[in-house]
Amino acid sequence: MNIALEEHCIVPCLSGYLERAMPKVSPGAHKQLMAALADFGDVRLAAMDAGGVALAVLSISGPGVQAEPDPAVAIKLAREANDLLATEVQRRPESYAGFAHLAMQDAAAAAAAEELERSVHDLGFVGAMVNGHTNGIYLDDPRYAPFWERMQALDVPLYLHPGDSYELPYVLKGCDELLKPTREWTTETSTHFLRLIFAGVFDRYPRLKIILGHMGETLPFMLWRLDSRAAFIYGGRPLKEPPSAYLKRNLYVTTSGQCSNVPLMAALTALGDAHVMFSIDYPYENSAVARRFIESAAIRDTVRAKVSRLNAMRLMRLAA
Repeated sequence: MNIALEEHCIVPCLSGYLERAMPKVSPGAHKQLMAALADFGDVRLAAMDAGGVALAVLSISGPGVQAEPDPAVAIKLAREANDLLATEVQRRPESYAGFAHLAMQDAAAAAAAEELERSVHDLGFVGAMVNGHTNGIYLDDPRYAPFWERMQALDVPLYLHPGDSYELPYVLKGCDELLKPTREWTTETSTHFLRLIFAGVFDRYPRLKIILGHMGETLPFMLWRLDSRAAFIYGGRPLKEPPSAYLKRNLYVTTSGQCSNVPLMAALTALGDAHVMFSIDYPYENSAVARRFIESAAIRDTVRAKVSRLNAMRLMRLAA
């Protein structure tokens, strides 16, 4: 059976943020998605069965409190959301685990670090998910030092999930078909991770573990060129290692939304079979399709077992 790490939900206090940020879909699909996200019972469990999922690590569907401009409101709502999610996890601990939802607006006061620690120690969560930038501030900002220090000390992963661009790139203007999950989020999230590398975050906190979905947002294809161009740059911020070293050590990727052998083989070859994990991206992707993909993927059964469950168990110290 599989462990899945990008399985979304919503709680009442954050549904308004999701409603405003939802990709353009038909009214019927919108209604169906919102109902599936809000369900923690039979509908979700049936989808898990269809996906062969024994344990789903649940996370609040973005943007959540990261779209809130008022830090005090964001901090309050994040705590409320985590308490609500923890209640659902505690009702079915054999089926669910949780990622903390964090208000990154007040990083300088370490509110996010404190809520992360509360979520891990008191609520039993196995990591956190952050939906890209927060009101235009990316996680390489020096003000986030207390947060990264706490995350490394807690030794839990951060799932860096996509979010909308703070300012829409000109190349995307007038082409709505490329917005959000089609292309915008891939560029936004892969670049966010690269900002962490070039800002030296992983030099200062070498034990950080960052998860990207969608088979690594194209980064596994880029290792050679990143090293080549980083060596070419004159006057850049010095790094202790080539960019590929951080990708191979600090990056973990999931199969969410990428049911194809080509990106799977790229991720396994570039990062190693200990750094790739199964996910579905429920309810935005089809659980049965994801199951058929991982069960028939052109990989050895020993590797399949690592991707399906063993890597997640090791990364988040989950019980067998």
